[in-house]
Amino acid sequence: MKFILLKKQAEKVATTKGTIKAISISKEKGTQKINVPDAELRVDHGIVGDAHAGDWHRQVSLLGIESIQKMIDKGAQVAPGNFAENITTEGIGLHSLPIGTKLKLGESVILEVTQLGKKCHSHCAIYEQIGDCIMPREGIFAKVLSPGPIQISDTIEVIDD
Repeated sequence: MKFILLKKQAEKVATTKGTIKAISISKEKGTQKINVPDAELRVDHGIVGDAHAGDWHRQVSLLGIESIQKMIDKGAQVAPGNFAENITTEGIGLHSLPIGTKLKLGESVILEVTQLGKKCHSHCAIYEQIGDCIMPREGIFAKVLSPGPIQISDTIEVIDD
């Protein structure tokens, strides 16, 4: 019984820490995001240079590479950034985090989860391709509480207040 409990605790720890696999921005809304090696995040704004940034609750969008892989397994030809996510992560269970969770990215950036999933107003190109899209179910949105730079391979982890 003790082994099972320790295994469950280890699994929980494994899902609260991961890495940044990709950073994606777009200059204009409605255009495909491009991958960049690093980014600067600002409080009350989001990612500098991203068209979806601004003083609202969805400043930064995040999606796990594991979620993207689910879509690839269904036959979608997709890659990080194709779901309009700003940050693609690996190893952290984003879609299981409650609203209000704080995330630390890199050395100084702190995000607060503000929304889980989103309503799909019109079917995107991915949905049209295979009849499904994972972003409305497993993507999350956050606002920037503490600014700073991030880059690919930085750590992302759940933190306590």
